Amino acid sequence: MSWLPLALLALPLAGAVALLVPSRADAVARGRLLRAYGLAVSGVTFALSVVLVAAFDHGDAARVQFATDLAWIPGLDLRFHLGVDGISLPLVVLTTLLTFLCFVYLCRGRADGPGQLLRSGSGGDRPRAMVFTLLVLEVGMVGTFLALDLLLFFVFFEVVLIPMYFLIAVWGGRARRAAAIKFILYTLLGSVVLLLGLLLIWSQTGTLDMTALAEARGIGMSRPVQTIAFLAVGIGFAVKTPMWPLHTWLPDAHTEAPTVGSVLLAGVLLKMGTYGFARIAIPVLPDGAAATAPWLGAFAVAGIVYGSLACLAQRDLKRMIAYSSVGHMGFVLLGFATLTPVGINGALFGNIAHGLITALLFFVAGAIKERHGTSDMPALGGGMLTRLPRVGSLLTFACVASLGLPGLAGFWGEMLALLGAFQPAAGLSRPLYLVFMALGGLGTVLTAAYFLLMLSRVTHGRGTETVHVPILTAAATGGLPATGPTTVPAASPTTGSVAGSAAEEDTSSAGERAVTSAHGTTGRPPASTGRARMPDVMGHELAAWVPLVVLILLFGLWPKALLALTDPVVRTLVGAP
Repeated sequence: MSWLPLALLALPLAGAVALLVPSRADAVARGRLLRAYGLAVSGVTFALSVVLVAAFDHGDAARVQFATDLAWIPGLDLRFHLGVDGISLPLVVLTTLLTFLCFVYLCRGRADGPGQLLRSGSGGDRPRAMVFTLLVLEVGMVGTFLALDLLLFFVFFEVVLIPMYFLIAVWGGRARRAAAIKFILYTLLGSVVLLLGLLLIWSQTGTLDMTALAEARGIGMSRPVQTIAFLAVGIGFAVKTPMWPLHTWLPDAHTEAPTVGSVLLAGVLLKMGTYGFARIAIPVLPDGAAATAPWLGAFAVAGIVYGSLACLAQRDLKRMIAYSSVGHMGFVLLGFATLTPVGINGALFGNIAHGLITALLFFVAGAIKERHGTSDMPALGGGMLTRLPRVGSLLTFACVASLGLPGLAGFWGEMLALLGAFQPAAGLSRPLYLVFMALGGLGTVLTAAYFLLMLSRVTHGRGTETVHVPILTAAATGGLPATGPTTVPAASPTTGSVAGSAAEEDTSSAGERAVTSAHGTTGRPPASTGRARMPDVMGHELAAWVPLVVLILLFGLWPKALLALTDPVVRTLVGAP
């Protein structure tokens, strides 16, 4: 038995349980303690995942390592079986890294710093609830990638739904309740179908051990049974991925979620669905995968094209990024649909790349929304590279990485998925997959189009649009700004003037939205006079974003760092030499 997988689960769980003990500290002291506490627990958990990487035998990545196999429910022969291999290891590290960076993003700054959800004040125990929710969410996410028992996998797969629901419903935007309900209904319905598929596998094979099932490669299940089971588990995973047309919960959830919720939703939760295809659906049900692969490929390319076209029609920055995830995850599903080592490796690489790039995109989009009080692109105006050069540069970098520029992480997953479609597995129609490849190529062109169009509207040009003075100017001025609009002239791009009382009345609701977005409660900030300077990238933001930039560059320039881990496992799972 290895202690590392247990520690990765026990530490954030114990950290969450400890928060149930009442605290007698005053509000300011409690806020400072929570910041240090969240950083410490998530930081040590991330450090344990780094130890896991260092101790992992990279020369034998196909073998399950650090295995823990304990009796869970002996009467039903259920095991508490944990372990990692070359597929799950990168996802475990990605999960702990993004959770830690979320705490860095939330916790740095003054105890009463503006725009921070973990602040002391009228929220009472809400900061404590935020830390608790994030730690419970981390337990579920890490456990999903460590589990090697089908029922244990399902338990962890479901654990994440409740904390994510509360992240959206409690700390989200104005339509947060509707978005949270839509999220939980879609994912729960998908989970019911997934559970039925897992129970069908259990009834036919008599085991829930994922390693044994993968080694058996469908023995004991007829082709029709495998096809039915694949459809069931595939629908469950497709909802979480999400695959078109089961994606409609995603844009609302991302638009209304707080920044850290969007980061973890896009960076980790979507990967749980695609991980299920790689860990369970394809290796355990190979005949079912072969029978349904053309349909999976068709839905994948439909999602690629649809997501790209939807992005072209969006006005809201966060909503556009959400729809871009539909397209990018379509490339991941296309790679799986090829059933080849090249395509599946591309899908797994795209999983990690999308997690890093989209996390950075949502971090930057959240910072932009906090500064302007809106993520509506026409309201943001142009000239961000002039007004906020560092924020604009990071947004440009993330967009260029997401559109698949060679040399950055986003390139390799899409390229390998298309290459796998060029020569699919034996028994699959090559002409059909060539059509898929062509449509996927069209999707890459459309992806470049919507990102470049967005950058031309937001980061370039002259900043002459009317935008709302953000509450985050308090970081530079020490007080909350007025709620009136600010016209950003080209000659003085970093300052704004406060409009008169009539303009204030016209824009009061927008000012309230800005306060709601950053503080979680609706209220109008006190009026102030004078000119306010909008801050560029702040220290806590830089600390949270730089690691993502470095990793995007690293995996873009050195893809072997990931492919050397995944390739041996993929070849074992698909039975390739």
